[in-house]
Amino acid sequence: MESQQGPMTFTSGTDDKEKAEPFGGKLPDVQSTLPDVRINLTRVGVKNVKKLVEVTRPDKRPVIFISNFDVFVDLPGSLKGANLSRNFEVIDEVLQQAIDGEVKEIENLCSAVARKLLDRHEYADRTEVLMRSEFMVKRETPVSHTACHEVVKVHARAIARRTFREPIVRKSIGAEVTGMTACPCAQNIMMERANRVLEGLGVEKETIDAFFSEVPMATHNQRGRGFLCIEIDDDEHIDLEKIIQILKDSMSAGIYELLKRGDESAVVLAAHKNPRFVEDCVREMARKVITEFDYLPGDSVVTIKQTNEESIHQHDAYAERRATLAELLDEMNGDKKYSAQ
Repeated sequence: MESQQGPMTFTSGTDDKEKAEPFGGKLPDVQSTLPDVRINLTRVGVKNVKKLVEVTRPDKRPVIFISNFDVFVDLPGSLKGANLSRNFEVIDEVLQQAIDGEVKEIENLCSAVARKLLDRHEYADRTEVLMRSEFMVKRETPVSHTACHEVVKVHARAIARRTFREPIVRKSIGAEVTGMTACPCAQNIMMERANRVLEGLGVEKETIDAFFSEVPMATHNQRGRGFLCIEIDDDEHIDLEKIIQILKDSMSAGIYELLKRGDESAVVLAAHKNPRFVEDCVREMARKVITEFDYLPGDSVVTIKQTNEESIHQHDAYAERRATLAELLDEMNGDKKYSAQ
């Protein structure tokens, strides 16, 4: 009995070590085992990783982005799971580089993370990084020039694909901006009615036309949400502030957090002098993209969306276009040829 009891007697130190490392210091790699169902998975990763990102800019003070990250890799059917802790390690490492000034644009930040994910996940052929941020923009009201702020939602994305040589990376940068639209249809109806009333009062046609050119008729309004995103190669550059400006200028008028009486009059007048359907907003964005980013290659992918929250309906109006820059340019040139004929 003594010989049997000997091997079962441990010191307290050894006992603690065995409890801490029950497999002799090597924990089982469950992720590397074969799954019960061996199919490939397109995206495996983590979502809603919250980070505070500081991005440096030339000749301007740094910009702070309050950001949520989604990070994904593809997974072959031969592996049970992905090592998700590596995703956190890569994000923390690259974000630190951004804070140190090594990454100056958020889409480049996403590209760097996507590349490093391929390095850390040798089994993956595709990685994807999505970044959703809030960007505070300084604004000034049109008449009183009162300073105010506006929160713009910014979207960045990068996809890296493994090749026999260097990885191929495509990145995108975009924004969502809120503005105001005025309905052209209801305005025309109101104008026809006002025209009949003025004619009945004996007002001359020239006077009526002059009045309408100065005082636009009433119509119903919408709060519009415009979205513009452009996908490009990793070595291309897009100015985020230009994207934001295109969105603002493509609706009937901008909106402001703070308005004084003169500002409010100017905003309402500007919107009613520039009525636009939801479709008009998308087409105007497309036209401005062609003008502002004519230096980009034709395979750059443009995604445009506009959602208008109707004031006299319970539904929202929506329009969207996704196309390459070359496709948009061909359509615009074709429209010009048709108009010339």
